[in-house]
Amino acid sequence: MMNYSKKTLVWSILVLLILVVIFGYSAGSFSPSKTRGKAESKDLKKPVTIRIAWWGGDARHDYTKKVIELYEQRNEHITIDVEEYANYDDYWKVMAPQAAAGELPDLIQIDTVYYAQYAGKQLLADLDPYLGKEIDTSNISENILEAGVYNHVNYGMTLGVNALGFQYDPAILKEIGISNIPEQWTWDDYENLAIKAQKAGIYFDDGMRPEIFFAYYLRQQGETLYNAEGTALGYHDDQLFVEFFGRLVRLVHQKATPTAEEKAKIKGFSDNNLSKGKQLGIWQWSNQYVAMQQAIDRPMAIAPMVGPNMEEGLYLKSSMFFSIAESSKVKSEAAEFIDFWINDIEANKLILGERGVPVSSVVQESIKPWLTEAQQQVMDYVTWAEQNSSPADPVDPVGSAEIIDKLRLLWEQMEYEQITIEEAAKTFRIEANEILARNSNDSY
Repeated sequence: MMNYSKKTLVWSILVLLILVVIFGYSAGSFSPSKTRGKAESKDLKKPVTIRIAWWGGDARHDYTKKVIELYEQRNEHITIDVEEYANYDDYWKVMAPQAAAGELPDLIQIDTVYYAQYAGKQLLADLDPYLGKEIDTSNISENILEAGVYNHVNYGMTLGVNALGFQYDPAILKEIGISNIPEQWTWDDYENLAIKAQKAGIYFDDGMRPEIFFAYYLRQQGETLYNAEGTALGYHDDQLFVEFFGRLVRLVHQKATPTAEEKAKIKGFSDNNLSKGKQLGIWQWSNQYVAMQQAIDRPMAIAPMVGPNMEEGLYLKSSMFFSIAESSKVKSEAAEFIDFWINDIEANKLILGERGVPVSSVVQESIKPWLTEAQQQVMDYVTWAEQNSSPADPVDPVGSAEIIDKLRLLWEQMEYEQITIEEAAKTFRIEANEILARNSNDSY
């Protein structure tokens, strides 16, 4: 009996020791403090997955993924699920069926052309409850915040701002006998310089995107492309249409700018007239300047838009927005990621203004030491534009994408004299107003 009791006692002690070790370890008695802290932080915050989608090229994809990785490192309870990103056209083809099914990603990149369409159909969440809370807006101007307002509701946070300008090669300008582009040049100056370049065997530019620069021209005359309600065109005198497109048609016919047929033969940026030194410059948004300058690999400069009334025509444009889907179950967490994107210095050292000049004044100043010369040129130009411009027009109305397609088709027909400019003006008014009226009567 005594032997049996001793064995029982020994086994009991061993079992007790094992239990102490097991329960002691699970309670954290034997674990390093770092491990305990990690476990505690995970317990404090419930794991969350955020779906995100955007469009862009390889460079944008690469740095966006790095920003996401940085955010996940700082927020261990967050997993960001990246939807298959794509080029611009393919992106919207993917978004359309997801929108119809109520399955949009939590966070989507959206631009002004589709903004009203998605907001009008209540596909996007109201950001007002998050502004000043999850999203710090203390260093962002009111004009930038108002850029996302549609029907009195803010559906998107601007990711960056751009300004229109003429981006050109100063060396080619001197080759054609022009020392510099005048600071306050006019539409007549532009046409005269373009003819001078043509006589020297150089294209001045490759034309202007009709919907963007016609809208700029209208603003110079105190008019707008669309009315404030988005139910009709905003200008009433078709002579403005005739004056603007008449000038562009003259430049094509005088061979100062290439025809649509010539541009269609260009296979890529490395194949265009600007990269070959056969074109002086290009009219485009400031955020496109860096990529262009890198591809050309020679010094470039940015000239302001033409006048008169340049300040009335020029405005800061949202490059794109981050919007939260109304169907999202993690709106607050998505808003916190937006805050990180627009306000975090380390994140913006990766972004470096590729989606437009940062909206935070603190971020703008903080990232300057990391900017290339071309990026600094863009920052300086947009800063100048902010002081020499007027508030932007309201967000493009529903149906604007269809209207832009109509205008581009009419522009090509005018260029090839398949329709007179006066006929095009009348046709555009009728068809654009029909589209806007139809969409304004649709029930969302």
